[in-house]
Amino acid sequence: MILMVKNGKTKTGGLPAADVVNKMEYDERLAQFRQTRLNPFDRGEDENGLQGGKTPLQHEAKPELFSVARTHSLDRTMDLGLAEDHFSRPVGSFVASDIEQLKLAIEECKKLILELPEHSERQKDTVVKLIHLRLKLQELKDPEEDEPNLRILLEHRFSKEKSKSVKQTCDKCSAIIWGLIQTWYTCTGCYYRCHSKCINLITKPCVRSKVSHQSEYELSICPEIGLDRQDYRCAECRTPISLRGVPSEARQCDYTGQYYCSTCHWNDTAIIPARVIHNWEFEPRKVCRSSMRYLALMMSRPVLRLKEINPLLFNFVEELVEIRKLRQDILLMKPYFITCKEAMEARLLLQLQDRQHFVENDDMYSLQDLIDISSGRLSCSLTEIHTTFAKHIKLDCERCQAKGFVCELCKKGDILFPFDSHTSVCHDCSAVFHRDCYYDNSTTCPRCARMTERKQDDVSNVKEA
Repeated sequence: MILMVKNGKTKTGGLPAADVVNKMEYDERLAQFRQTRLNPFDRGEDENGLQGGKTPLQHEAKPELFSVARTHSLDRTMDLGLAEDHFSRPVGSFVASDIEQLKLAIEECKKLILELPEHSERQKDTVVKLIHLRLKLQELKDPEEDEPNLRILLEHRFSKEKSKSVKQTCDKCSAIIWGLIQTWYTCTGCYYRCHSKCINLITKPCVRSKVSHQSEYELSICPEIGLDRQDYRCAECRTPISLRGVPSEARQCDYTGQYYCSTCHWNDTAIIPARVIHNWEFEPRKVCRSSMRYLALMMSRPVLRLKEINPLLFNFVEELVEIRKLRQDILLMKPYFITCKEAMEARLLLQLQDRQHFVENDDMYSLQDLIDISSGRLSCSLTEIHTTFAKHIKLDCERCQAKGFVCELCKKGDILFPFDSHTSVCHDCSAVFHRDCYYDNSTTCPRCARMTERKQDDVSNVKEA
């Protein structure tokens, strides 16, 4: 080591004298620490270690796991953790071969992390080694086996996941799935996740089968029947529960109104359809796991006929009236697009492919539709689509313009279309008139009168023939 003196200060390689002293003390303590450990390849006595008739220090050391005193906590972190070369380390450092030793090593790592200075490099290294120890422990508990890529159980279609970096939670045992070292499966229907070791313990059928056979919502707000009617047991797995939390906490699902255990109810939240339809309330409520999956799968299904369930809702929610008018106009535009070659080539109707029911009827809604209506997203997007459709019919396409109407009552004005805001449509013949002309006219529809007259002429001609 080269010492330099400059301006009365001693430096070593550009370091202050205090750091040099600390470095020398650390090297001495490290050398003493290594001498107090037995070398598995050196069973004889160290002749150089005998001083003044004293026994060697390595014979006084105990080959126990992390047996150094607390005063050497900063030093022993260097020999803690897993490495590739296990035989060149002292006996006191850890060899990952036993689950009990791994648990002891993990506890020692936790204590060292608390003792070491915060944000220090040694603390960071110890944290990394703690992670390695935990991964090794998990690997010993759950060794990787060759598992099939697809398994079918209780109508679940479990697909083996290949992701190794995603951390998920097992829906069966509620434990973390370590994708790096564990095999796990996901149901392609209801997205139920579980370890490979838990897959044969599953008792819950796939929720998608319920959606396929029974596509309807519970439309009563939290239909509670009482914990006593459930015999103080979980509504799903029949585990004993109580409101006092002994032996297990009873958690109520706001969708079904029933009580569940903490394994079947994780305090997940979801928007309840009954509260939306009756109260126009979109605050998420706590639901059980099965209800959460069911509501998620039913979210985009148009199964709500609002004018039958709660027709008064249109009197209080103006956005619903606006959306209903836009949907009625789109249904009137649909015949133009079906018979228009340019519209079919441009695939204009595919702009509503995410809401296919909008081009089939005007009274069915999905829960996602109502959520988007409340937030204003649906009104903006549907207005833009409505404008695009109307522009094609009235401006861009000559074939569609040729299918317009002229008001036969006043015979004035521009070409009329049934989706214009200032027009009215005859319910019998679908003729289009100005709204003011249609309601001011006390006679019948001219087109209907013409058609009636033609029918009568045809009947009279048949009789004469």
